[in-house]
Amino acid sequence: MKVYDGTTTETETAATTSPERIKVGIAEYQVAQGQAVLTTSGLGSCLGVAVYDTAAGVAGLVHAMLPAKDEMDDNGTDAKFADSGIRRLVEDLEREGADRRNLEAKLAGGSDMLDFSEDGPGIGQRNAETGRRTLEEFGIPVVAEDVGGERGRSLRLETTTGDLVVKSASRDERRL
Repeated sequence: MKVYDGTTTETETAATTSPERIKVGIAEYQVAQGQAVLTTSGLGSCLGVAVYDTAAGVAGLVHAMLPAKDEMDDNGTDAKFADSGIRRLVEDLEREGADRRNLEAKLAGGSDMLDFSEDGPGIGQRNAETGRRTLEEFGIPVVAEDVGGERGRSLRLETTTGDLVVKSASRDERRL
């Protein structure tokens, strides 16, 4: 995991006005400061969790595939799971200067792309429930969300404002 602080080197062009775009892959998370935009795509049942502290100017995004890291399964990175991914994200945000009392979260994804209703809640619903529960453990309020349904989503987190832009093929772009 790399932490982006928004600074530029002498070799970088000072005239660049567009914010740095940082891709967050499946089962990954990133933390950024300054003028950056964190993006992820391919959220079906996966959960995107954006956590930010606008006062400190630091934000992070995790793209979690599954609800909880089973103690018997230590395969995969922490970011693969909503619970451990959020925990790692919050730790790194605080390491970069975020104050937990100022953190807010936004959720997107958690769709039920395939119907397994006879087996209980789908993976998307379980991802969203685990995400909310883990954030609550940290005392981080979920101030907006776009979860559920049957559509895929792509996300763009603007680090300077904490705005989460949600795109979906089946409806207009939403700014949370």
